[in-house]
Amino acid sequence: MRWTMPPDRVPEAWFNIVPRLSQPIDPPLHPGTRQPAGPQDLAPLFPMALILQEVSTDPWIDIPGPVLDVLRLWRPTPLIRARRLEQALDTPARIYYKDESVSPAGSHKPNTAVPQAYYNHEEGIKRIATETGAGQWGSALAFSCSLFGLTCKVYMVRASYQQKPYRRLMIETWGGEVVPSPVDQPDSPGSLGMAISDAVRDAGSREDTHYSLGSVLNHVLLHQTVIGLEAKEQLQLAGEEKPDLVIGCCGGGSNLGGLALPFVADEGVELLAVEPTSCATLTTGKFEYDFGDTAGLTPLLSMYTLGHDFVPPSIHAGGLRYHGDAPIISNLVHTGRMRASAYNQTAVFEAAIQWARTQGTIPAPETAHAIKATIDAALQAREEGKEKVILFGYSGHGLLDLQAYDDFLTGKLAGT
Repeated sequence: MRWTMPPDRVPEAWFNIVPRLSQPIDPPLHPGTRQPAGPQDLAPLFPMALILQEVSTDPWIDIPGPVLDVLRLWRPTPLIRARRLEQALDTPARIYYKDESVSPAGSHKPNTAVPQAYYNHEEGIKRIATETGAGQWGSALAFSCSLFGLTCKVYMVRASYQQKPYRRLMIETWGGEVVPSPVDQPDSPGSLGMAISDAVRDAGSREDTHYSLGSVLNHVLLHQTVIGLEAKEQLQLAGEEKPDLVIGCCGGGSNLGGLALPFVADEGVELLAVEPTSCATLTTGKFEYDFGDTAGLTPLLSMYTLGHDFVPPSIHAGGLRYHGDAPIISNLVHTGRMRASAYNQTAVFEAAIQWARTQGTIPAPETAHAIKATIDAALQAREEGKEKVILFGYSGHGLLDLQAYDDFLTGKLAGT
């Protein structure tokens, strides 16, 4: 069963969690002075509209008309009940998922790529430099830049650059240029922190270029809240008052935040972040200030971190290989409103195969982390004999990640 809504039901304003947090987020610090960074410190990298959103305390922020026009090409995305999985698990739980794989780029990433490209275009910027892990963000930004006449340069983590050639081709098909990162260490598998450093250096060296980030920052999670806002309305259409549990995979936190943040104030709704054991920032990291990139060029953020020089193993869930987490997500975990769990990639791919053989679709490796946690929660509901409404984020499809599935099915996948 699925619940869809017409294009005119796309939310017309983003939900801002910042003024609703039980404890305020610590401000970003300038990398040189270690003092709170102001708007002018960020102006060389971002358009002023995004900087103002980054620090805004307005509870709602209107979505510009040209952005809505693009989002309506695929939004609202469907809410689907995973009945076949429920039957396979023999669980009393009712499992719903918000399907973000229907976007042109196949993931949730265009939800923020479109407004970021729009605001840069409005400020007269001609070119954007960015990083990407598994390629979902890079392809989404290349798509969005093509709609607003911008040039896009993507620094792709080398491990994923080699593992996922067709995501590279997506970027190039939409007119973007993509190179492996780190650019000065050809033998390194790379990391998102290294790729961010490459992109920030690029943007800082050219007056016609801004930098764009696909996760972590407040304005990115803000743009993603269309996911959770739609899901709340669709759950009502499905006859559910509210979910008992909201689950999302978490690398930097954009997909998780987009789905979960509109539920933060709802009593009795549990929020769960799921990450890989090989890059378990929320479950094993320290809550402290750290750089967002490896070279120490970006502002320091208050977040859970494994250290900005951490280089994770080359797991196939490249979008989750980030040393830190969004300050908003870190704040929710630190204050106890959200909890986190971690799985190794063998367990994750076992869940992905089970999903594919019951529900039929092939999830991205990142998405499969949320599926694994959903299966475990449904099995727990069976053991307890309790009905439970579970909502998870189907953040993207895995049709360009088939090498990962081949590695798993042929016994070549490392268990990290």
